[in-house]
Amino acid sequence: MVTGMDILYSSTRNDEKRIPASQAILKGLSEDGGLFVPDRIPELDRPLKDMTDMSYQEIAYEVMKLYLTDFTEEELKNCIGRAYDSKFDTEEIAPLAEADHAYYLELFHGATIAFKDMALSILPHLMITAAKKNHVEEEIVILTATSGDTGKAALAGFADVEGTKIIVFYPKNGVSPIQEKQMVTQKGKNTFVIGIHGNFDDAQTGVKNIFSDRELEEKMLGKGFRFSSANSINIGRLVPQIVYYVYAYVKLLQHGKIDDGEEMNVVVPTGNFGNILAAFYAKNMGVPIAKLICASNENKVLYDFFRTGSYDRNREFVLTSSPSMDILISSNLERLIYRIAGNDARKNAEFMAALSQDGEYRITEEMGTQLKDFYGNYAGEQETADRIRELYEKTGYIIDTHTAVASVVCRKYQEETGDMRKTVIASTASPFKFTRSVMNAIDSKYDSMTDFELVDELSGLANVKVPNAIEEIRTAAVLHHTVCEKDEMKEAVEKILGI
Repeated sequence: MVTGMDILYSSTRNDEKRIPASQAILKGLSEDGGLFVPDRIPELDRPLKDMTDMSYQEIAYEVMKLYLTDFTEEELKNCIGRAYDSKFDTEEIAPLAEADHAYYLELFHGATIAFKDMALSILPHLMITAAKKNHVEEEIVILTATSGDTGKAALAGFADVEGTKIIVFYPKNGVSPIQEKQMVTQKGKNTFVIGIHGNFDDAQTGVKNIFSDRELEEKMLGKGFRFSSANSINIGRLVPQIVYYVYAYVKLLQHGKIDDGEEMNVVVPTGNFGNILAAFYAKNMGVPIAKLICASNENKVLYDFFRTGSYDRNREFVLTSSPSMDILISSNLERLIYRIAGNDARKNAEFMAALSQDGEYRITEEMGTQLKDFYGNYAGEQETADRIRELYEKTGYIIDTHTAVASVVCRKYQEETGDMRKTVIASTASPFKFTRSVMNAIDSKYDSMTDFELVDELSGLANVKVPNAIEEIRTAAVLHHTVCEKDEMKEAVEKILGI
Protein backbone atom coordinates (compact mmCIF):
# COMPACT_ATOMS: atom_id res chain seq x y z
CA MET A 1 0.00 0.00 0.00
CA VAL A 2 1.37 3.42 -0.98
CA THR A 3 0.56 6.32 1.31
CA GLY A 4 0.94 10.05 0.74
CA MET A 5 4.04 9.95 2.98
CA ASP A 6 5.78 7.34 0.83
CA ILE A 7 8.69 8.45 -1.33
CA LEU A 8 8.67 7.05 -4.84
CA TYR A 9 11.53 6.95 -7.33
CA SER A 10 11.66 7.85 -11.01
CA SER A 11 14.35 7.97 -13.68
CA THR A 12 16.29 11.17 -14.36
CA ARG A 13 15.53 10.59 -18.06
CA ASN A 14 11.85 9.65 -17.92
CA ASP A 15 9.79 10.57 -14.86
CA GLU A 16 6.43 9.20 -15.96
CA LYS A 17 6.84 5.91 -14.09
CA ARG A 18 7.34 5.93 -10.30
CA ILE A 19 8.39 2.93 -8.24
CA PRO A 20 9.03 2.25 -4.53
CA ALA A 21 12.55 2.29 -3.05
CA SER A 22 12.91 -1.51 -2.96
CA GLN A 23 12.33 -1.79 -6.73
CA ALA A 24 14.73 1.09 -7.46
CA ILE A 25 17.43 -0.66 -5.38
CA LEU A 26 16.86 -3.94 -7.23
CA LYS A 27 17.02 -2.36 -10.67
CA GLY A 28 20.08 -0.20 -9.93
CA LEU A 29 19.84 1.63 -13.25
CA SER A 30 16.64 2.54 -15.08
CA GLU A 31 15.90 0.86 -18.44
CA ASP A 32 16.38 4.22 -20.20
CA GLY A 33 19.91 4.61 -18.80
CA GLY A 34 18.77 7.16 -16.21
CA LEU A 35 19.42 7.13 -12.46
CA PHE A 36 16.66 6.80 -9.88
CA VAL A 37 15.87 9.89 -7.82
CA PRO A 38 13.35 10.38 -5.00
CA ASP A 39 10.25 12.42 -5.85
CA ARG A 40 11.27 14.77 -3.04
CA ILE A 41 14.06 15.14 -0.48
CA PRO A 42 12.47 14.55 2.94
CA GLU A 43 13.18 16.75 5.95
CA LEU A 44 14.60 15.25 9.13
CA ASP A 45 11.66 14.64 11.44
CA ARG A 46 13.53 15.23 14.69
CA PRO A 47 15.90 18.05 15.76
CA LEU A 48 19.62 17.32 15.41
CA LYS A 49 20.20 18.32 19.03
CA ASP A 50 17.90 15.45 20.07
CA MET A 51 20.19 12.93 18.33
CA THR A 52 23.36 13.63 20.31
CA ASP A 53 23.05 10.48 22.43
CA MET A 54 22.33 8.25 19.45
CA SER A 55 24.68 5.62 18.03
CA TYR A 56 25.64 5.55 14.36
CA GLN A 57 23.12 2.75 13.82
CA GLU A 58 20.30 4.76 15.41
CA ILE A 59 21.08 7.84 13.31
CA ALA A 60 21.22 5.62 10.21
CA TYR A 61 17.68 4.47 10.93
CA GLU A 62 16.43 8.05 11.47
CA VAL A 63 17.79 9.06 8.04
CA MET A 64 17.13 5.94 5.97
CA LYS A 65 13.54 5.40 7.11
CA LEU A 66 12.67 8.71 5.40
CA TYR A 67 13.87 7.48 2.00
CA LEU A 68 13.20 3.74 2.08
CA THR A 69 9.53 4.09 2.95
CA ASP A 70 8.42 0.65 1.73
CA PHE A 71 10.80 -1.12 4.16
CA THR A 72 9.30 -1.96 7.54
CA GLU A 73 11.01 -0.75 10.72
CA GLU A 74 12.06 -4.33 11.47
CA GLU A 75 13.47 -4.89 7.97
CA LEU A 76 15.45 -1.66 7.98
CA LYS A 77 16.82 -2.07 11.51
CA ASN A 78 17.85 -5.63 10.64
CA CYS A 79 19.76 -4.41 7.55
CA ILE A 80 21.45 -1.63 9.58
CA GLY A 81 22.35 -3.99 12.44
CA ARG A 82 23.94 -6.52 10.08
CA ALA A 83 25.88 -3.84 8.19
CA TYR A 84 27.40 -1.72 10.97
CA ASP A 85 28.77 -4.37 13.28
CA SER A 86 32.18 -5.82 14.15
CA LYS A 87 33.26 -5.52 10.49
CA PHE A 88 34.14 -1.96 11.54
CA ASP A 89 37.17 -1.60 13.81
CA THR A 90 35.60 1.19 15.90
CA GLU A 91 32.24 1.38 17.66
CA GLU A 92 31.84 4.94 16.40
CA ILE A 93 31.83 3.58 12.80
CA ALA A 94 32.86 7.02 11.42
CA PRO A 95 34.99 8.92 13.98
CA LEU A 96 35.94 12.59 13.61
CA ALA A 97 39.64 13.43 13.98
CA GLU A 98 40.61 17.07 14.56
CA ALA A 99 43.83 18.15 12.85
CA ASP A 100 45.10 21.57 11.78
CA HIS A 101 41.76 23.40 12.24
CA ALA A 102 39.63 20.87 10.35
CA TYR A 103 37.61 17.79 11.30
CA TYR A 104 38.50 14.70 9.29
CA LEU A 105 35.49 12.37 9.05
CA GLU A 106 37.20 8.97 8.95
CA LEU A 107 35.10 6.85 6.63
CA PHE A 108 37.64 4.04 6.34
CA HIS A 109 37.10 1.86 9.40
CA GLY A 110 35.22 -0.90 7.55
CA ALA A 111 36.32 -4.21 6.09
CA THR A 112 38.14 -2.75 3.07
CA ILE A 113 39.45 0.50 4.66
CA ALA A 114 37.71 2.90 2.29
CA PHE A 115 34.52 4.97 2.45
CA LYS A 116 32.72 2.61 0.06
CA ASP A 117 32.27 0.25 3.03
CA MET A 118 29.84 2.74 4.57
CA ALA A 119 27.27 1.98 1.86
CA LEU A 120 28.41 -1.40 0.56
CA SER A 121 28.15 -3.04 3.97
CA ILE A 122 24.39 -2.44 3.90
CA LEU A 123 23.56 -2.69 0.18
CA PRO A 124 23.56 -6.55 0.02
CA HIS A 125 21.09 -6.67 2.94
CA LEU A 126 18.87 -3.99 1.38
CA MET A 127 18.97 -5.87 -1.90
CA ILE A 128 18.11 -9.32 -0.52
CA THR A 129 15.31 -7.78 1.58
CA ALA A 130 14.05 -5.94 -1.53
CA ALA A 131 14.14 -9.17 -3.57
CA LYS A 132 12.00 -10.98 -0.97
CA LYS A 133 9.55 -8.05 -0.80
CA ASN A 134 9.11 -8.12 -4.57
CA HIS A 135 8.97 -11.94 -4.88
CA VAL A 136 12.04 -12.02 -7.11
CA GLU A 137 13.04 -15.58 -7.87
CA GLU A 138 15.98 -15.00 -10.22
CA GLU A 139 19.54 -14.97 -8.94
CA ILE A 140 20.78 -11.35 -8.71
CA VAL A 141 23.96 -10.68 -10.67
CA ILE A 142 25.76 -7.60 -9.35
CA LEU A 143 27.71 -5.99 -12.15
CA THR A 144 30.11 -3.21 -11.19
CA ALA A 145 32.94 -1.09 -12.59
CA THR A 146 35.50 0.18 -10.10
CA SER A 147 38.22 2.80 -10.02
CA GLY A 148 39.71 0.92 -7.08
CA ASP A 149 37.62 0.97 -3.92
CA THR A 150 34.02 0.13 -4.92
CA GLY A 151 35.18 -3.22 -6.32
CA LYS A 152 36.71 -4.62 -3.16
CA ALA A 153 33.99 -3.18 -0.90
CA ALA A 154 31.27 -4.67 -3.12
CA LEU A 155 33.07 -8.02 -3.32
CA ALA A 156 33.42 -8.12 0.47
CA GLY A 157 29.77 -7.14 0.93
CA PHE A 158 28.33 -9.71 -1.47
CA ALA A 159 30.80 -12.60 -0.96
CA ASP A 160 28.78 -15.79 -0.38
CA VAL A 161 25.50 -13.85 0.03
CA GLU A 162 22.88 -16.39 -1.03
CA GLY A 163 21.01 -15.67 -4.25
CA THR A 164 23.70 -13.37 -5.66
CA LYS A 165 26.74 -13.38 -7.92
CA ILE A 166 29.09 -10.40 -8.24
CA ILE A 167 31.24 -9.49 -11.25
CA VAL A 168 33.69 -6.59 -10.89
CA PHE A 169 35.58 -4.92 -13.77
CA TYR A 170 38.60 -2.73 -13.00
CA PRO A 171 41.25 -0.93 -15.13
CA LYS A 172 44.21 -3.35 -15.08
CA ASN A 173 46.84 -0.61 -14.79
CA GLY A 174 44.72 2.05 -13.11
CA VAL A 175 44.54 1.01 -9.45
CA SER A 176 47.11 0.89 -6.64
CA PRO A 177 48.98 -2.41 -5.98
CA ILE A 178 47.17 -2.78 -2.62
CA GLN A 179 43.78 -2.13 -4.25
CA GLU A 180 44.47 -4.76 -6.91
CA LYS A 181 45.74 -7.31 -4.39
CA GLN A 182 42.60 -6.76 -2.28
CA MET A 183 40.38 -7.58 -5.26
CA VAL A 184 42.23 -10.49 -6.86
CA THR A 185 42.57 -12.34 -3.54
CA GLN A 186 38.83 -12.08 -2.77
CA LYS A 187 37.30 -15.36 -1.59
CA GLY A 188 33.72 -16.45 -2.23
CA LYS A 189 32.16 -18.93 -4.69
CA ASN A 190 30.03 -16.14 -6.17
CA THR A 191 32.79 -13.56 -6.75
CA PHE A 192 34.41 -12.77 -10.12
CA VAL A 193 37.07 -10.11 -10.81
CA ILE A 194 38.14 -9.04 -14.30
CA GLY A 195 40.86 -6.56 -15.26
CA ILE A 196 40.32 -4.66 -18.51
CA HIS A 197 42.82 -3.05 -20.87
CA GLY A 198 41.44 0.47 -20.57
CA ASN A 199 40.64 3.10 -17.94
CA PHE A 200 37.79 3.41 -15.44
CA ASP A 201 35.57 5.35 -17.85
CA ASP A 202 35.92 2.45 -20.33
CA ALA A 203 34.89 0.00 -17.59
CA GLN A 204 31.94 2.13 -16.48
CA THR A 205 30.73 2.66 -20.07
CA GLY A 206 31.02 -1.09 -20.73
CA VAL A 207 28.91 -1.89 -17.65
CA LYS A 208 26.26 0.69 -18.63
CA ASN A 209 26.11 -0.82 -22.13
CA ILE A 210 25.61 -4.31 -20.70
CA PHE A 211 22.81 -3.00 -18.47
CA SER A 212 20.97 -1.47 -21.42
CA ASP A 213 21.33 -4.57 -23.64
CA ARG A 214 17.72 -5.81 -23.84
CA GLU A 215 18.62 -8.96 -25.81
CA LEU A 216 21.07 -10.00 -23.09
CA GLU A 217 18.47 -9.24 -20.41
CA GLU A 218 15.96 -11.62 -22.07
CA LYS A 219 18.63 -14.30 -22.37
CA MET A 220 19.49 -13.92 -18.68
CA LEU A 221 15.90 -14.04 -17.47
CA GLY A 222 15.50 -17.26 -19.44
CA LYS A 223 18.42 -18.72 -17.46
CA GLY A 224 17.18 -17.40 -14.09
CA PHE A 225 19.43 -14.32 -13.70
CA ARG A 226 18.80 -10.58 -13.39
CA PHE A 227 21.31 -7.72 -13.24
CA SER A 228 21.65 -5.13 -10.54
CA SER A 229 24.39 -2.64 -9.72
CA ALA A 230 26.52 -1.90 -6.67
CA ASN A 231 27.99 1.25 -8.24
CA SER A 232 27.16 4.62 -6.74
CA ILE A 233 24.47 4.93 -9.43
CA ASN A 234 22.34 2.63 -7.22
CA ILE A 235 20.09 4.67 -4.90
CA GLY A 236 20.81 1.99 -2.26
CA ARG A 237 24.39 3.29 -2.25
CA LEU A 238 23.50 6.97 -2.09
CA VAL A 239 21.02 6.89 0.81
CA PRO A 240 23.43 5.26 3.35
CA GLN A 241 26.03 7.92 2.48
CA ILE A 242 23.70 10.72 3.59
CA VAL A 243 23.85 9.27 7.10
CA TYR A 244 27.46 10.14 7.89
CA TYR A 245 27.00 13.84 7.17
CA VAL A 246 24.11 13.93 9.64
CA TYR A 247 26.25 11.93 12.08
CA ALA A 248 29.24 14.32 11.68
CA TYR A 249 27.12 17.35 12.56
CA VAL A 250 25.54 15.56 15.53
CA LYS A 251 29.00 14.55 16.84
CA LEU A 252 30.28 18.15 16.57
CA LEU A 253 27.20 19.24 18.52
CA GLN A 254 27.65 16.53 21.13
CA HIS A 255 31.27 17.53 21.78
CA GLY A 256 30.51 21.25 21.91
CA LYS A 257 32.53 21.98 18.77
CA ILE A 258 29.60 23.71 17.09
CA ASP A 259 26.45 25.49 18.27
CA ASP A 260 23.01 24.14 17.38
CA GLY A 261 22.08 25.65 14.02
CA GLU A 262 25.61 26.93 13.30
CA GLU A 263 26.61 26.13 9.72
CA MET A 264 29.58 23.97 8.77
CA ASN A 265 31.34 23.52 5.43
CA VAL A 266 31.90 20.10 3.91
CA VAL A 267 34.85 19.19 1.64
CA VAL A 268 34.62 15.99 -0.42
CA PRO A 269 37.26 14.51 -2.73
CA THR A 270 35.16 13.32 -5.62
CA GLY A 271 35.29 11.59 -8.97
CA ASN A 272 31.88 10.04 -9.55
CA PHE A 273 30.09 12.78 -7.53
CA GLY A 274 28.08 10.36 -5.33
CA ASN A 275 29.70 11.25 -2.00
CA ILE A 276 29.25 15.02 -2.38
CA LEU A 277 25.73 14.50 -3.72
CA ALA A 278 24.93 12.71 -0.44
CA ALA A 279 26.14 15.84 1.41
CA PHE A 280 23.85 17.95 -0.83
CA TYR A 281 20.90 15.71 0.12
CA ALA A 282 21.83 16.03 3.82
CA LYS A 283 21.88 19.83 3.47
CA ASN A 284 18.44 19.76 1.86
CA MET A 285 17.15 17.56 4.70
CA GLY A 286 18.00 20.30 7.19
CA VAL A 287 21.64 19.69 8.19
CA PRO A 288 23.22 23.19 8.52
CA ILE A 289 25.78 22.87 5.72
CA ALA A 290 26.89 26.15 4.13
CA LYS A 291 29.30 25.30 1.30
CA LEU A 292 29.68 21.99 -0.52
CA ILE A 293 33.33 22.03 -1.58
CA CYS A 294 34.08 19.67 -4.44
CA ALA A 295 37.75 18.61 -4.60
CA SER A 296 39.20 17.16 -7.81
CA ASN A 297 42.63 15.85 -8.73
CA GLU A 298 44.26 16.61 -12.10
CA ASN A 299 41.25 15.03 -13.85
CA LYS A 300 39.50 18.29 -13.06
CA VAL A 301 36.37 17.95 -15.17
CA LEU A 302 34.17 18.90 -12.18
CA TYR A 303 36.28 21.95 -11.31
CA ASP A 304 35.89 23.17 -14.88
CA PHE A 305 32.14 22.48 -14.76
CA PHE A 306 31.59 24.55 -11.60
CA ARG A 307 33.75 27.33 -13.03
CA THR A 308 32.27 27.51 -16.54
CA GLY A 309 28.92 25.65 -16.57
CA SER A 310 30.32 23.37 -19.28
CA TYR A 311 30.86 19.66 -18.63
CA ASP A 312 33.50 18.48 -21.09
CA ARG A 313 35.05 15.02 -20.94
CA ASN A 314 37.06 15.58 -24.16
CA ARG A 315 40.47 15.77 -22.51
CA GLU A 316 43.47 13.66 -21.62
CA PHE A 317 42.83 11.07 -18.91
CA VAL A 318 45.49 11.47 -16.20
CA LEU A 319 46.64 8.61 -13.96
CA THR A 320 47.29 10.12 -10.52
CA SER A 321 48.22 9.07 -6.99
CA SER A 322 44.50 9.35 -6.10
CA PRO A 323 43.19 6.72 -8.56
CA SER A 324 39.65 6.46 -7.17
CA MET A 325 39.12 9.99 -8.53
CA ASP A 326 40.63 9.32 -11.96
CA ILE A 327 37.27 9.74 -13.65
CA LEU A 328 36.05 11.95 -16.52
CA ILE A 329 32.39 10.88 -16.55
CA SER A 330 30.93 11.71 -13.12
CA SER A 331 27.80 9.57 -13.23
CA ASN A 332 26.09 10.96 -10.14
CA LEU A 333 26.28 14.53 -11.40
CA GLU A 334 23.26 13.56 -13.52
CA ARG A 335 21.08 13.53 -10.38
CA LEU A 336 22.09 17.12 -9.66
CA ILE A 337 21.60 18.21 -13.29
CA TYR A 338 18.08 16.74 -13.23
CA ARG A 339 17.30 18.71 -10.09
CA ILE A 340 18.65 22.08 -11.27
CA ALA A 341 16.84 21.56 -14.59
CA GLY A 342 13.65 21.81 -12.54
CA ASN A 343 13.24 18.02 -12.19
CA ASP A 344 12.73 17.99 -15.96
CA ALA A 345 13.61 14.49 -17.25
CA ARG A 346 13.33 15.46 -20.92
CA LYS A 347 15.75 18.37 -20.50
CA ASN A 348 18.17 16.21 -18.52
CA ALA A 349 17.99 13.45 -21.16
CA GLU A 350 19.05 16.01 -23.80
CA PHE A 351 22.14 16.94 -21.74
CA MET A 352 23.06 13.27 -21.29
CA ALA A 353 22.59 12.55 -25.01
CA ALA A 354 24.96 15.45 -25.79
CA LEU A 355 27.50 14.04 -23.32
CA SER A 356 27.26 10.62 -24.95
CA GLN A 357 27.47 11.92 -28.54
CA ASP A 358 29.77 14.94 -28.26
CA GLY A 359 31.39 14.40 -24.87
CA GLU A 360 30.12 17.76 -23.68
CA TYR A 361 27.10 19.77 -22.55
CA ARG A 362 26.58 23.28 -21.19
CA ILE A 363 23.95 24.13 -18.58
CA THR A 364 21.83 27.28 -18.82
CA GLU A 365 22.63 30.42 -16.85
CA GLU A 366 19.46 29.89 -14.81
CA MET A 367 20.60 26.37 -13.84
CA GLY A 368 24.00 27.77 -12.89
CA THR A 369 22.44 30.10 -10.31
CA GLN A 370 21.25 27.02 -8.42
CA LEU A 371 24.83 25.85 -7.91
CA LYS A 372 25.78 28.75 -5.62
CA ASP A 373 26.23 26.42 -2.63
CA PHE A 374 28.90 24.46 -4.51
CA TYR A 375 32.56 25.41 -4.90
CA GLY A 376 34.99 23.45 -7.06
CA ASN A 377 38.77 23.39 -7.11
CA TYR A 378 41.56 20.87 -7.66
CA ALA A 379 44.95 19.77 -6.36
CA GLY A 380 47.95 18.85 -8.49
CA GLU A 381 50.17 15.86 -7.68
CA GLN A 382 52.89 17.93 -6.00
CA GLU A 383 50.37 19.90 -3.92
CA THR A 384 48.81 16.60 -2.77
CA ALA A 385 52.16 15.13 -1.69
CA ASP A 386 53.22 18.38 0.00
CA ARG A 387 50.01 18.46 2.04
CA ILE A 388 50.50 14.89 3.32
CA ARG A 389 54.02 15.75 4.49
CA GLU A 390 53.04 19.12 5.95
CA LEU A 391 50.11 17.76 7.95
CA TYR A 392 52.24 14.90 9.28
CA GLU A 393 55.11 17.21 10.29
CA LYS A 394 52.74 19.69 11.91
CA THR A 395 50.37 17.30 13.73
CA GLY A 396 51.57 13.68 13.39
CA TYR A 397 48.29 12.87 11.59
CA ILE A 398 48.70 10.93 8.34
CA ILE A 399 46.11 11.09 5.55
CA ASP A 400 45.83 9.27 2.23
CA THR A 401 46.17 10.89 -1.19
CA HIS A 402 42.43 11.39 -1.82
CA THR A 403 41.93 13.05 1.57
CA ALA A 404 44.99 15.20 0.85
CA VAL A 405 43.37 16.45 -2.37
CA ALA A 406 40.39 17.56 -0.25
CA SER A 407 42.67 19.16 2.34
CA VAL A 408 44.49 21.19 -0.35
CA VAL A 409 41.20 22.36 -1.86
CA CYS A 410 39.87 23.23 1.61
CA ARG A 411 42.80 25.58 2.10
CA LYS A 412 42.41 27.09 -1.39
CA TYR A 413 38.76 27.79 -0.66
CA GLN A 414 39.56 29.44 2.69
CA GLU A 415 42.32 31.59 1.18
CA GLU A 416 40.12 32.62 -1.73
CA THR A 417 37.01 33.47 0.31
CA GLY A 418 38.13 34.13 3.88
CA ASP A 419 35.35 31.74 5.00
CA MET A 420 36.69 30.06 8.14
CA ARG A 421 33.58 28.17 9.23
CA LYS A 422 34.01 24.83 11.00
CA THR A 423 34.88 22.36 8.25
CA VAL A 424 34.38 18.62 7.90
CA ILE A 425 36.67 16.92 5.37
CA ALA A 426 35.50 13.52 4.11
CA SER A 427 38.51 11.26 4.69
CA THR A 428 37.70 8.61 2.15
CA ALA A 429 40.48 6.03 2.48
CA SER A 430 43.04 4.79 4.95
CA PRO A 431 46.63 5.83 4.21
CA PHE A 432 47.42 2.09 4.37
CA LYS A 433 45.63 1.66 1.06
CA PHE A 434 48.07 3.96 -0.74
CA THR A 435 51.22 3.38 1.27
CA ARG A 436 53.79 4.07 -1.45
CA SER A 437 52.32 7.43 -2.46
CA VAL A 438 51.81 8.44 1.18
CA MET A 439 55.27 7.39 2.39
CA ASN A 440 57.04 8.91 -0.62
CA ALA A 441 55.23 12.16 0.11
CA ILE A 442 56.59 12.12 3.67
CA ASP A 443 60.16 11.23 2.61
CA SER A 444 61.60 9.93 -0.68
CA LYS A 445 63.94 7.59 1.26
CA TYR A 446 61.07 5.10 1.59
CA ASP A 447 60.91 4.44 -2.16
CA SER A 448 63.26 1.43 -2.06
CA MET A 449 61.01 -0.52 0.33
CA THR A 450 58.49 -3.18 -0.70
CA ASP A 451 54.76 -2.44 -0.35
CA PHE A 452 54.44 -4.44 2.86
CA GLU A 453 57.64 -3.02 4.40
CA LEU A 454 56.05 0.37 3.80
CA VAL A 455 52.91 -0.79 5.61
CA ASP A 456 54.91 -1.61 8.74
CA GLU A 457 56.86 1.64 8.52
CA LEU A 458 53.62 3.64 8.18
CA SER A 459 52.16 1.85 11.19
CA GLY A 460 55.13 2.97 13.29
CA LEU A 461 55.08 6.55 12.01
CA ALA A 462 51.35 7.04 12.46
CA ASN A 463 51.23 5.03 15.70
CA VAL A 464 48.28 3.13 14.24
CA LYS A 465 47.83 -0.65 14.14
CA VAL A 466 48.00 -2.20 10.66
CA PRO A 467 44.35 -2.74 9.59
CA ASN A 468 43.06 -6.30 9.21
CA ALA A 469 42.28 -5.60 5.54
CA ILE A 470 46.03 -5.26 4.91
CA GLU A 471 47.16 -8.08 7.19
CA GLU A 472 44.81 -10.47 5.35
CA ILE A 473 46.37 -9.86 1.93
CA ARG A 474 50.03 -10.08 2.93
CA THR A 475 50.14 -13.78 2.12
CA ALA A 476 46.79 -14.32 0.41
CA ALA A 477 46.76 -16.32 -2.83
CA VAL A 478 45.68 -14.65 -6.06
CA LEU A 479 42.34 -16.27 -6.99
CA HIS A 480 41.26 -14.13 -9.95
CA HIS A 481 43.42 -14.00 -13.09
CA THR A 482 41.02 -12.94 -15.87
CA VAL A 483 41.93 -9.95 -18.05
CA CYS A 484 40.01 -8.85 -21.17
CA GLU A 485 39.83 -6.07 -23.75
CA LYS A 486 37.33 -3.28 -23.08
CA ASP A 487 35.11 -4.44 -25.96
CA GLU A 488 35.02 -8.03 -24.64
CA MET A 489 33.23 -7.28 -21.35
CA LYS A 490 29.82 -8.62 -22.44
CA GLU A 491 31.38 -11.91 -23.61
CA ALA A 492 33.21 -12.23 -20.28
CA VAL A 493 29.90 -11.87 -18.39
CA GLU A 494 28.17 -14.42 -20.64
CA LYS A 495 30.99 -16.91 -20.07
CA ILE A 496 30.77 -16.55 -16.26
CA LEU A 497 26.99 -17.06 -16.33
CA GLY A 498 27.16 -19.87 -18.86
CA ILE A 499 24.67 -18.25 -21.25
